[in-house]
Amino acid sequence: MSLVLFFFGPFFFKASHPPSRQRRLFVSVMDAIGPKRDNPPFREKSLFMTAKIIDGKALADAVRAELAEKVAALKATQGITPCLAVILVGADPASSVYVRNKVAACEKAGFRSIKEVYPADVEPIVVLGKIAELNADPDVHGILVQLPLPRQFDTEAVLEAIVPEKDVDGFHAENVGALMQCNPRFIPCTPYGVMKMLESAKVPLKGAEAVIVGRSNIVGKPMAMLLLAQSCTVTVCHSQSKDLAFHTKRADILVAAVGRAKMITGDMIKPGATVIDVGINRTADGKLCGDVDFESAKEVAGAITPVPGGVGPMTITMLLANTLESAERTLK
Repeated sequence: MSLVLFFFGPFFFKASHPPSRQRRLFVSVMDAIGPKRDNPPFREKSLFMTAKIIDGKALADAVRAELAEKVAALKATQGITPCLAVILVGADPASSVYVRNKVAACEKAGFRSIKEVYPADVEPIVVLGKIAELNADPDVHGILVQLPLPRQFDTEAVLEAIVPEKDVDGFHAENVGALMQCNPRFIPCTPYGVMKMLESAKVPLKGAEAVIVGRSNIVGKPMAMLLLAQSCTVTVCHSQSKDLAFHTKRADILVAAVGRAKMITGDMIKPGATVIDVGINRTADGKLCGDVDFESAKEVAGAITPVPGGVGPMTITMLLANTLESAERTLK
């Protein structure tokens, strides 16, 4: 039995691949690996803070510790070391940091990692050739191409070149379609992490008004599908939405994933709402901030994720979870 799916099973009514695992999909992640019920992943609020802080780093640390145990067991019993291959094209500073963090997380949890780095002017055929090589390698279980790619690349063609069985980012069209049908192979890592954070914080989902600001293929759209599968009433807002505050003020759950620093302010939030800040931006003085104005939002929200230390650590964690699940499937 795959213990990883036992606690990482997605939030759907149908089975993940393979269908025989259906009964395990309804087991709570927190019952298996999360913080104890008397120690939720919240930082204590101060006298001047209304919102509880959903600590993504604490939850990520707990999940990664369990992943490391599963990896060690898989090595000992099956001789299999889960392996993630990461391809980086160019020297974009942010992308370089992301790749470095992913490789470091792999090593710390006992995964094997492969990092392929190419100059920004590399011909796409070279990268596609490497992807084909990794597709054919049975010891590689997950392949990730760091986005964005330079202009000479057709990003969709590159993502489609990865075989769906190793597409641990969940971006291949086949995996996107499976997610739409509530039968996912891999869930995109950031929305997957957000769902685990909502679950760990015991946020009621059924019937909740959920508003997502941002409609990207990486976060906004899959986030909508995951929340809809949990019987939320979902609204997706975007750059052409009229009166954004009208929608955000209705939200019991507000997910900001638009890439604009401090765009969501406290007066746009429903009192007591759960606010999930996916954005990572830098202010003029170089400090990291999210899409939510944290200082004003924390006085209104019931719970909120910080930046940094919120969604980011969980994104990498769920990438590891998907890679481990892919490795386990090779045993079937």
